Amino acid sequence: MAPLIGRRLRKGAATTAVAAAAMAALTASQAPGFAKTDHGDRNREQRAEEAPAPEDTPIDGGSSYHTDLPPLVTPDKPGSSIDLPGLPGGSNTKPEAGLPASVLAAYKKAEAALKDSNPGCNLPWELLAAIGKVESGQAGGGNVDADGTTVSPILGPVLNGDGFALIKDTDGGAYDGDSTHDRAVGPMQFIPSTWASWGRDGNGDGERDPNNIYDAALAAGSYLCADGRDLSVKADLDRAILGYNHSQEYLNTVLSWFEYYKRGIHEVPDGTGVLPSGDGSGGSGSRDKGKDSGKNPGKGGGKDTGRGEEQDAHTLPKPDPEPDNSTPTPPAGDESPGPPTPKPPTTPPSTPSGTSKLTTVGAKELSTTAGTGFAQSPRVKAVDTAGKPVAGARVRYEILGETDTRFLGLVKSATVLTGLDGTATAPKLLAGEKTGAFTVRATAVGREAAPVEFTATVKARPVPKADALARLDDKKLTAETGGSFADPLTVTATNKGKATEGVPMTATMITTAKDPELNDKGPYFLDDKGKPVRTLTALKTNALGQFTLPKILTDDHAGTFLLRLTAEGGAVLDIELTVTQPAAS
Repeated sequence: MAPLIGRRLRKGAATTAVAAAAMAALTASQAPGFAKTDHGDRNREQRAEEAPAPEDTPIDGGSSYHTDLPPLVTPDKPGSSIDLPGLPGGSNTKPEAGLPASVLAAYKKAEAALKDSNPGCNLPWELLAAIGKVESGQAGGGNVDADGTTVSPILGPVLNGDGFALIKDTDGGAYDGDSTHDRAVGPMQFIPSTWASWGRDGNGDGERDPNNIYDAALAAGSYLCADGRDLSVKADLDRAILGYNHSQEYLNTVLSWFEYYKRGIHEVPDGTGVLPSGDGSGGSGSRDKGKDSGKNPGKGGGKDTGRGEEQDAHTLPKPDPEPDNSTPTPPAGDESPGPPTPKPPTTPPSTPSGTSKLTTVGAKELSTTAGTGFAQSPRVKAVDTAGKPVAGARVRYEILGETDTRFLGLVKSATVLTGLDGTATAPKLLAGEKTGAFTVRATAVGREAAPVEFTATVKARPVPKADALARLDDKKLTAETGGSFADPLTVTATNKGKATEGVPMTATMITTAKDPELNDKGPYFLDDKGKPVRTLTALKTNALGQFTLPKILTDDHAGTFLLRLTAEGGAVLDIELTVTQPAAS
């Protein structure tokens, strides 16, 4: 269908104007922010080609991809997906908007998982759908089994440097069946070396399989969210897509499908999705280094030949610099076309005057103990100067200061969007082991509003206590002089009858229970330097509330000795140690 559209668009100014308007409708998806003009957002709308090339090999190795574009959207029906008037096959059925059930479920499940683990990324499932369309035609039209695994392998071209990147085998052919070079594998087209780092278990079966749409979708989402990217920011979105395949045309193609899917989709049975009109002919081109000369003049990096002459058929036209206000030429035979239909006047949206601002919602001081999550998260409300809430504004939360506390997903910053009530809640804060105070700052992205700061404090963990100590067994402990006790000594610490982890304990050799002075003779321990000691401190019980003392040795003094164990909380346990002289030879 794409080549047909390309040829049709070359017929006259009227059709060009329609296509330009359609392109404008297709790409206009800016979420509303503060009512004030957003200079910061404009600065972030940098050209994709200015984004730096990824340092590592792209996720699919710069492999080929499908270059079909979505049908143009008619400008007078922004919610529809009807082909341009007069084109054969135009209808309201939107077959390209039909996503196979398992594939759609995998994308949405990945979005939900990353919303919990990395909320600051703001990954939309429609982006996964756009990449899945371009990489594999939605797993070959949803040709997957009940578990989401492709019925037949989906493999990219051999990455042997002939028109594509040169990537020697990294998996022994385990995934791609090639023990010489790597190939992109599965519905999201991971090369094996990338899958080794980014592979995920998306369906909970305990395996990471690039051929499974659930695993592959979650892995792709994790890859797109890497390096603290916020995909609601255009520059980060472009970098993420270019990190998948560093090609400007690849970026344009994915963004076209992304905008298309955001305008509505419907579910179709697995195996009935629309297949691409041709094989994947797009390619990176950025890693070919001249080796692909003459193979595909239309694509530069593509492996396929014979489609280069239709390059313009795969590229939507750019809008005209000025709107076409000329009167359309009437069809032949119509001598009274009538006056043109006047366009309704455009009323600019009302904009409140003054500076927008952020206000605190809830507590400004937060606290928790080390190793736990904060019960409350920082929360702000975006309002205009009239005090009305502003929805869809971006608020960036940052952790400042000397702390190992992180947001959920183990990130130090996250950007979230305000809801309909204008509020934006930071991701959950997870305290580390470092105690003390730090700051969480909320900033309105690209706005002049003053930031809001929250004070957060991490307190030391409460020291676990025990009200009782008991031996694990009651076996009598005996040893000979100049030797050691063979049986290990293990005790359990409990508090109100419950075994307690992390209880501090001290072990001391004492003279008597009534006069517990440090004994300078009899059984002893060895410290970390191998020197005899008769007191051990900084002992702690394990997860079972137990602690096993190190080996107890004896000197040349025989008799009955006393070992006292003392736990935090006041629990005390005295244990008799009997030392005898060796039998006469």
